[in-house]
Amino acid sequence: MIAQTLDPTKAQQEHLVRVARIDQIEGEGCLVVEAEGVTIGLFRHAGELYAIDNRCPHMGFPLSQGSVNCGILTCHWHHARFDLASGGTFDPWADDVRAYPVRVTHGEVYVDLAPLAEPEAERYAKRLAEGMRRNLSIIIAKSVIGLHASHAPDSTALEVGAEFGVKYARNGWGSGMTILTAMANILPALNDEDRPRALYQGLVSVARQVSGQPPAFDLEPLDTTETRPAVFKTWFRDFLEVRDRDAAERTLQTAINAEIPMDEIADIMFTAATDHVYINGGHTLDFINKAFELLDLIGWEHAQTVLPSLVSEMAGARRMEESSGWRHPIDLVELRRAAESEFPELLERGKHQSAHSAWDGRQHLVETLLEDNPKESVEALKAALSHGATGEQLAAAVAFAAARRIAHFRTSNEFGDWITVLHTFTYANAVHQAMRRAPSISLLRGVFDAALSVYLDRFLNTPPTPLPRSNPETAGAMRDLLDSMNTQMQVAEAARQTADWLAAGRSDLELMATLGQALLREDAEFHTFQMVEAGFRQYADLKGTQDGAVVLIAIARYLAAHSPTARASGQTFQTALQLHSGALLFTD
Repeated sequence: MIAQTLDPTKAQQEHLVRVARIDQIEGEGCLVVEAEGVTIGLFRHAGELYAIDNRCPHMGFPLSQGSVNCGILTCHWHHARFDLASGGTFDPWADDVRAYPVRVTHGEVYVDLAPLAEPEAERYAKRLAEGMRRNLSIIIAKSVIGLHASHAPDSTALEVGAEFGVKYARNGWGSGMTILTAMANILPALNDEDRPRALYQGLVSVARQVSGQPPAFDLEPLDTTETRPAVFKTWFRDFLEVRDRDAAERTLQTAINAEIPMDEIADIMFTAATDHVYINGGHTLDFINKAFELLDLIGWEHAQTVLPSLVSEMAGARRMEESSGWRHPIDLVELRRAAESEFPELLERGKHQSAHSAWDGRQHLVETLLEDNPKESVEALKAALSHGATGEQLAAAVAFAAARRIAHFRTSNEFGDWITVLHTFTYANAVHQAMRRAPSISLLRGVFDAALSVYLDRFLNTPPTPLPRSNPETAGAMRDLLDSMNTQMQVAEAARQTADWLAAGRSDLELMATLGQALLREDAEFHTFQMVEAGFRQYADLKGTQDGAVVLIAIARYLAAHSPTARASGQTFQTALQLHSGALLFTD
């Protein structure tokens, strides 16, 4: 081994730290040393000296207890293999280990502890992309925790997830991308320690869904001088009407490339999604809305990558005109279409009415929607329009009626029917958010569709489960709410605890953070993620009101019905968190 002269100037730049004498490492041996809080394994192999972080990056086992052969260091816990010189792993599930440059001067061993040249956020973002590509939950968890610890903006992880989730999904936008966006939306409501957990849940959902799919190949935009939004809107709707996916996708690509404004692109897509009744059980419009919410978070410059991924869903979606439930015994499709023909006249009347007085019929409308007569529901919506109610006001009222269905859901129903009422609620929420983004006469059709779906769900509230009688004197701690969800089907108890907490005037922010924690600790199913996010969205407009309390009770009931699970996903995240903090997982 060649002894190197230590240049004091360079040593200061490189941050060389003396860790041992060369004669302390005998033969082909290993010596464990501590340097500024870092535990390092010094390996002498084939006449060279190497320094490696002694914690295996996979699960933290001491690499000094491993074996070296032909320049490869093998951990003896899970048999991860590393290049001794660079620390690079031959097993992507294990992560690379940090290797440190070594200098020997006059028999003294120095290790360079200078920070890596690559910024932490960039390194973790690259590792996250690798974890997504290989569907490695532990790598995704470590990367998200590392990004959070390095104070990287949430958009960093979202951009990685978005790019991967739409580019490498032959079937386009799916439930994983919806979960990712939903979790990004609720980040402000969560405790700080739960925010990386929320992103992890979303990113893992994307990786699992996309795993094994061939990549999607985008169509190029047309090289055209056409720039009129109305023309693109006609093309897009006509192509989707005959389920021509390629032509519709190329139209959308061209419209975005022509720099049509975001609100007009949204109008094109929302209109197409409501050309048919309640398509795909409400998922299609919800997916479109989520895609625009994701672009709010990561930037409109990603529109040409994100939005075309929705076209496959839109072209192939089942239309409720094809469903007997929407046709018999009452033809709800024709009921909606008849109302649609009156929209222009109703809006014109409402415009004159609103000039004299504001619409105040929300409570009456909600109660009518929850009754057993779809014709009366439609008439009530029409009357509200003629009395000056805006599309956004109607959408909000329908969304609250849908939340009431969940708050009053009878647990004697089939368990799968929780998803039936959930579909209506998340669709109604999506229509509400879409109406805020791009209000239009066409999108009013979605409001009526949601209202008729509320009617169809009536049997799940027959009779309605009463709301809990709140008692501020029995309000417990939020820990009690979490504990109750450790036992199956504590629906009534969770509802009571939520009602008592709010009646006692306790913090709704703490309650929402706890509901978020209850979600994130579970191996939650797609619809449960949807429920919490849509509920939080609706509560934001009803904060501090009795209606707001009903929404939070609905969330608590749904969560309690779907808890507990095996919590395997949370265990993976917890392992990654312990590794990041330096815990020794291999010891008691």
